[in-house]
Amino acid sequence: MRWELDPNPSPGKVALTYGLFLALTLLALGVLFWAYGVSPLKAYGLLLSPLGDSLGLAEVARRTIPLLLIGSGLALAFRVGFFNIGAEGQLLMGAVGAAYVALFLPSGPWTLVLMFLVGGGLGAFWVGMAAWLRVRFGASEILTTLMQNYLAYYLVVYLVAGPWKGQFVFGFLYTDRFPQEAQLPRLGDTLVHGPTLLLGVLAAVALHLLLFRTPLGFEWRVLGENPQVARYLGLKGGQLLLLAGALSGLLSGFAGVGEVAGIHLRLLEPAQISLGYGFTAILAAWLARGRPLLVLLTAPLLGLILAGGDALKLSLSMPFRVVDVVAGLLLLALIGAEAASRHRLVWRR
Repeated sequence: MRWELDPNPSPGKVALTYGLFLALTLLALGVLFWAYGVSPLKAYGLLLSPLGDSLGLAEVARRTIPLLLIGSGLALAFRVGFFNIGAEGQLLMGAVGAAYVALFLPSGPWTLVLMFLVGGGLGAFWVGMAAWLRVRFGASEILTTLMQNYLAYYLVVYLVAGPWKGQFVFGFLYTDRFPQEAQLPRLGDTLVHGPTLLLGVLAAVALHLLLFRTPLGFEWRVLGENPQVARYLGLKGGQLLLLAGALSGLLSGFAGVGEVAGIHLRLLEPAQISLGYGFTAILAAWLARGRPLLVLLTAPLLGLILAGGDALKLSLSMPFRVVDVVAGLLLLALIGAEAASRHRLVWRR
């Protein structure tokens, strides 16, 4: 008996594998809820409750926006072979750029556009340093981008606790409120900032077309699948990596702009700006199998898990860490099903 890669898994096998892993996960969650003294059926209902009303759907959409932007860029970067693990830091750098424009530059009709340009540019520059180290010295981008997350984190803490701290803020770490020209419009009374949501959808579609319908995309795919063949064909692998990395950082920066200009309306502590979106988006990109268009499905799925976890916290007063276990088990189920569906058992005599 041998466990090997399945080159062409059938749709039925994929559906059966996902169903099996989901059933096992629901069983494990049921035991967890029962041990905590909560009816498993009630907990399951709460986990899916965001789908039952407009407010819940708005919360799912709010969490989907940064996952969609970051996940689309990461799907491209992973496909090319650039493993960007620093999207969380790039998101924070985008928030810093947006805050600088909003707080220290003259306001006007151009403000929001300039916020996205500066925030996205900072995100691209931040990951560009790691990409350059990879191309120039062969440094692992996994380590460099991961370390950059901490640098961005403490940079934001320094700014909101020091030179950028609000003039009338006492006991809290955040800046003054952004002017009206620096605030993204929202959909009704929700926290869903429509322009950024539209930007995320357009980014996923555009990157998919770029990857699969252009000569540049062909070069990216060759480089990602076989760097030696790319070198033999004379492709400029360094430039291709730098461009893919910069695009992923650009979209992560856009996500940071959306969070501070569409929700918080100021620069805050890093843990309040992002709920770990940079790391969760890695799963959205990985589940999309390097296809940016599929992030349109995986990002809302992960957004539902995050919003459902909040519903469990509020309705059942469950500890914060227990809800993390719930979300973690569901995410592990998706990862396990993805891996298992792409392999098969082969019997050999």
